Amino acid sequence: MTGPSKPFLNLGRRRFLQGVGLAGAAGLVGMPFGRAFAAEPEKPKEIIVRAWGGSWVDSLKKGVSDPFTEATGIAVRHDLTEDNEIQPKVWAAVAQKRVPPIHINWDTTTNATKSALRGVTEDLSDLSNLANVTELAKPVGLDGYPIVNTYGYVYVLAYRPSAFPDGAPKSWKDLLDPKLKGRIALYNDGIGFHFPAQVAGGGKLEDIPDNMQAAWDFIAKIKEQEPLLGEDPDFTAWFQKGEIDAACTISTNAREAKANGVDIAWTVPEEGAKYDTDGLWIPKGLPENELYWAKQYINFAITKDAQQVWLDGLGLPGVVPGVNPPADLVGDPSYPTTEADFKKLIRISSKVQVEHESEWFGKFKEIMQG
Repeated sequence: MTGPSKPFLNLGRRRFLQGVGLAGAAGLVGMPFGRAFAAEPEKPKEIIVRAWGGSWVDSLKKGVSDPFTEATGIAVRHDLTEDNEIQPKVWAAVAQKRVPPIHINWDTTTNATKSALRGVTEDLSDLSNLANVTELAKPVGLDGYPIVNTYGYVYVLAYRPSAFPDGAPKSWKDLLDPKLKGRIALYNDGIGFHFPAQVAGGGKLEDIPDNMQAAWDFIAKIKEQEPLLGEDPDFTAWFQKGEIDAACTISTNAREAKANGVDIAWTVPEEGAKYDTDGLWIPKGLPENELYWAKQYINFAITKDAQQVWLDGLGLPGVVPGVNPPADLVGDPSYPTTEADFKKLIRISSKVQVEHESEWFGKFKEIMQG
């Protein structure tokens, strides 16, 4: 991964009830859809949502975009520009007081936090459906809702069962087994691995970010294992070709590899695994009517009906109570739903990650190249 928490980046991520309109079913506006509203702004022909391609955009289209279009008549165009590429374009447009190139950015929370701290995001605190979401929808370390988190994901330890005949690896330290030399994989910037490495190396999470020597020492040991470093598509290919036996990767990737016939399982080791979120946000500078309808899109995306379809396709837990997990993920540690589940996971403030990610990525690469 080339940036913080970007599932399926390079894979190109990386029915409403009959007779019930978007307003009634999703709580977008206060009256049945189709009636005239004096206060309802003019509808644009389309809104543009930046998204990851592949199964990611397919799921968004099915769960959110297509129903939104069906109910409002507003087309939704998905811009598949990579999130780190769209970021400077949006920032420049806002700085120059131009209309931004997209209406909504589907973004990692860490990347979105950069934009929020820069002051280029619209406040979404007035979305009515925020009254129905869990605390996970609220970005940590930020005031208000410059971003709405929409779901979470876990950087699991994915493994080939045949390489672990005694059962799932219990610790990240199991990756130090000599038989795994040259047979493990990590993201090329170490994303998802820094925090569990801190614990596996004997350090404490509360020492992040001030003292992470334990993490760097453990990563140095992992370096001696000659890990393969790459992006999400690489992991899938390596598992399919039998070239690796274990990897730190996002649960969605492991699940998709399994669906493609790869003999793969995943676990959350005793040290924990990084939990992160993605979200939706709106850049400043949109015409008033387009801002209104962009907000309605996000308001719909945080309804139970939308999340059930959207996130079923991704196998990820949402932020609306009552969304049912896919049958294959019931009770799975990568699909946290209870307080006990979250106690096994590592959550670090997005603001802290933003402030230190370049340093962490640089240190990881320095170790691996040394």
